Amino acid sequence: MAYYNVLFDESVDQLYPLIGFGLDYLETTGCTTYVAEFHICYLRELHEGDEVTCTFYLIEHDEKRFHAYQEMHHKDGWLAATAEGLTLHVDQSGPKVAPMPQSIQDKLAAFKAAQTEMPDPSRISRRIALKRK
Repeated sequence: MAYYNVLFDESVDQLYPLIGFGLDYLETTGCTTYVAEFHICYLRELHEGDEVTCTFYLIEHDEKRFHAYQEMHHKDGWLAATAEGLTLHVDQSGPKVAPMPQSIQDKLAAFKAAQTEMPDPSRISRRIALKRK
């Protein structure tokens, strides 16, 4: 199970510099991001060595946080897993949740506006529960 999380995390690592969260972000600002909540749905088993691609959709954001949804597809096209998370922008001096620089907020807004395809909404904001009889 942990490897799915690693793959989702590594895919976000490729996106972060484009948004403004590069490797030097913590050093230059004293801020970073924390994942507050993360849910994975395992839909189909992957095996060691399988090639996958991950997509990232920005569902919503405000000055201090963003809600994202990801999909992991096997190279043959089938959906292996989905992930959904809430990420906080954190000032490490507290630590405390703090507003992102305006430049990053602008990049998030542009990223969201540029999304031409959106995922199946039924997969977003799912809840975990046992159905009561």
